[in-house]
Amino acid sequence: MNYVPQINRRAFVVSAAAFGGGLALGMDIPFGPTVVRAADGSPEVTAWVVIKPDDGVVIRIARSEMGQGSMTGLAQLVAEELECDWSKVSTEFPTPGQNLARNLVWGRQFTAGSRAIRESHEYVRKAGATARTMLIQAAANEWKVPAAECNASNSVITHRPSGRTTTYGKVAEAAAKIEPPKEVALKDPKDWKIAGKPLKRLDTPPKVTGEQVYGIDLKLPGMLCAAIKDCPVFGGKLTSFDAAKVQGMPGVKHVVKVGDSAVAVVADRWWQAKTALDALPATWDEGPNAKVSSASIAEFIKGGLDAEQAFVGNQQGDVKQAIANAAKKVEAVYSFPYQNHATMEPMNATAVYTADRCEAWVPTQVAEAALASVSEASGLPIAKCEVHKLLLGGGFGRRTTHDYVQQAVAIAKQIPGTPIKLIWSREEDMTHGRYHPVTQAKMVGALDANNNLTGLHMRISGQSILAFVNPQNLQDGKDPFVFQGLNPGGAEGQLGYTIPNLLIDHAMRNPHIPPHFWRGVNNNQNAIYLECFMDELAHAAAQDPLEFRRKLMSKHPKHLAVLNAVAERVGWDKPAPQGIYRGLAQQMGYGSYVAAAAEISVTGGNKIKIHRIVGATDPGHAVNPAQIDRQVAGSFVYGLSALFYGECTVKDGRIEQTNFDTYNSMRIAEMPKVESIVMPSGGFWGGVGEPTIFVAAPAVLNAFFAATGKRIRSVPLKNHNISFA
Repeated sequence: MNYVPQINRRAFVVSAAAFGGGLALGMDIPFGPTVVRAADGSPEVTAWVVIKPDDGVVIRIARSEMGQGSMTGLAQLVAEELECDWSKVSTEFPTPGQNLARNLVWGRQFTAGSRAIRESHEYVRKAGATARTMLIQAAANEWKVPAAECNASNSVITHRPSGRTTTYGKVAEAAAKIEPPKEVALKDPKDWKIAGKPLKRLDTPPKVTGEQVYGIDLKLPGMLCAAIKDCPVFGGKLTSFDAAKVQGMPGVKHVVKVGDSAVAVVADRWWQAKTALDALPATWDEGPNAKVSSASIAEFIKGGLDAEQAFVGNQQGDVKQAIANAAKKVEAVYSFPYQNHATMEPMNATAVYTADRCEAWVPTQVAEAALASVSEASGLPIAKCEVHKLLLGGGFGRRTTHDYVQQAVAIAKQIPGTPIKLIWSREEDMTHGRYHPVTQAKMVGALDANNNLTGLHMRISGQSILAFVNPQNLQDGKDPFVFQGLNPGGAEGQLGYTIPNLLIDHAMRNPHIPPHFWRGVNNNQNAIYLECFMDELAHAAAQDPLEFRRKLMSKHPKHLAVLNAVAERVGWDKPAPQGIYRGLAQQMGYGSYVAAAAEISVTGGNKIKIHRIVGATDPGHAVNPAQIDRQVAGSFVYGLSALFYGECTVKDGRIEQTNFDTYNSMRIAEMPKVESIVMPSGGFWGGVGEPTIFVAAPAVLNAFFAATGKRIRSVPLKNHNISFA
């Protein structure tokens, strides 16, 4: 969202610590040599770096932290160039209001698509290098020596000829008054001492001790709690409710309508609000969508598989002619269901509204969009609004949209001056989410007389996320995100195979269930469709699945490198142990190249034990290899949970799965041994939070075929009576 508010920077007041919460950031905006100070008086050397008198270093983090480790990784990049003492580093979030007041000095506060490091690495490193240069210059000025004779290490500045030393804390005040250099040189990654190392995460200690405050934990003086119930069918409306029936219940203070479709109860405590809401008589106009079911949606999408009109994503040669001339034609239809983000922390936000100010405390992946939502819902200009970003108890893409923030503000607006904390129940969170889109794919491959792949037509039919989220960004009606992992080039997912005749297209079909970006997004189903079908083609050609792929990958060396790495680690060229079967998959997305190899056994034809899964990732540069290793393991949990359990079904227009009893997740006993190969090849910056998620499922599905001869073309596996052993 491109909001450009007219803000008087001198008069702009940030109350980040209002009500005892938020950031310890003072916003004394500099004009001339005025020093910008944090709330404790410590000087800001650059917008990213505050140095305290005791040499403590506060690094500002613009991106969100939701368990992925970006807070630590970004701090490592700044600290590397700053040459500071890592043991004295802490972090804090600037607010979007502060960012606007300072002409977007912190850049985008958008955290999705594995972008946190890959899109901000250069300017955060420059921020650290700039601060280091200014600190060295301040020391040189004090000593009256050339700055070139000085260097910095571990927060200590040394004048090499004389051996004199000083610390960052002692010169920070003077450094803050120095004109920043226009250009700074960045280190070669081979010289990194802090970045590139497997350092412990900065956010672990407060999580272990319970000190960490998430949105759901926030407490403000005089705060009331709200529970909400929206129309069970998307697109429906609230027609009536009888507030008198619950107003005498314990703790209940208010019963309010929220928008056109929801009602909320506000009480002293959240459980009181939830209990009263459950007892509140309410009626709904569910509208025409109340007749929709999973079966009707599937039939609707199936119609796109053979539709005449489709958006082309990748095309080469004449695929129709190649298929017509094929010695052997291979066909298959795959499908992928709705899935919920199912974050551990349900949606929540806290808001305080007055006639001239609205503030919100929000677990958000996009702070600037949350601020825009507060402004829209409150009716106040952005300059009179603020958002204080908190750590997220899970995001996975769900918290890039802010329906829950708008609801919190709408409630707070009806109770001015009182902090209102809205928490969605688990049932509300499950049934009013934004879901992984539902799609089907018709795959047609052409093999010649020598069993070479001469043509591939991949027709995807189903939902467009962009058509729902940002329809103005469609490209002549086409959603480019649909083709993630299938593109002719680019960081957002290049197809790793050279096929002489190729057509990948999309017939858009949009049911009423709202889709959204879900960790890994369209790469998830596209990797299953492509990599499982590649296995089908290999077996139809009577060729080894690895060798079949290798022949198509000579012009894609980075794809091939990660595939070869997992094949070598799993011992693909050697016979598997008795009863063990293997499967492979590779893909590219979010700037990184990934592959997986799974080893499984199957008992009774339907009980799978995944003994081992190897994942290889080439992200270009590895800022924290230990964290990448954990991200790979965590993404396999998410991807395998989706494979075995993840499906949201629709009945009478509404989502049927209301809690974790009907929307399951992997248990520890079901988790395989994970071996992660982090193999940064340099020269580019890729993401790590999402890429390996999409190769987990096809690797296991291909191994299941190797074990049983049965090809599974729709997920989750529970629908096929297949479970973990």
